[in-house]
Amino acid sequence: MTMAARAHDAATPVTANPGIATPGIATPGTANPGTASRRRRVDAGVVQLSQRDIDGLLLCGEHFGAPFDLLATALQVEPERLSALTARWRRAGFAATGRLGPGPKWCWLTRDGMTATGLGFHAGPPALGRLAHVRAVLAARLWMEASPAWRDGRPWWHSERRLLAGHPAADRAEHIPDAEIHWPSIDGSPYAGQIWAIEVELTPKSAGRTTRIMAGLLSGMEYALVIYLTAARARSVVTRAAG
Repeated sequence: MTMAARAHDAATPVTANPGIATPGIATPGTANPGTASRRRRVDAGVVQLSQRDIDGLLLCGEHFGAPFDLLATALQVEPERLSALTARWRRAGFAATGRLGPGPKWCWLTRDGMTATGLGFHAGPPALGRLAHVRAVLAARLWMEASPAWRDGRPWWHSERRLLAGHPAADRAEHIPDAEIHWPSIDGSPYAGQIWAIEVELTPKSAGRTTRIMAGLLSGMEYALVIYLTAARARSVVTRAAG
């Protein structure tokens, strides 16, 4: 990430007769067009990021990428404004955008974007076979973040990418949920200190596999709650496994 610092020009003291303009030096009450034209801001050409920019970059990095419509919802901007934001991210070298399938464009982080955000995940677009799932997980997050309970309890979303990074493949013996929700220990919160596991199910698995996943998530006493958000075709299998 390019860091820019604002600096003041240091001027070398020069003795000049009052009222006599010395080449390259502006005396009081006189203009020096030559010097002004050569003067340039030290941060010229550097992309200045707002907190909204940072939030959007982090969201794209944590979710493998984000479709434009959900990204606009997350950042609370109109589609036209989002195009300007993502164009700024591209100019900074932090993100790339494009169509990956039917529907809206997607935005994902480049290697420089991963470095700038400190996430350190693999850079590039989400896999085509996972587009629907990635979209559904982000939609689930936005739906939950819009609830009064989220506003009052101020939890944070622990993404699948963070969970995978904390459990290397060689040591990964158990099922990793699609996300975790961590509730801080706020006085008066009904969920203080709890961790919830989030599962987003678009296609039905076998009842046996679904039951084993549920049992595994609940067996370690780590999760106070396991929440399944399902598509219509997967709901019956999840309901049977939970019953």
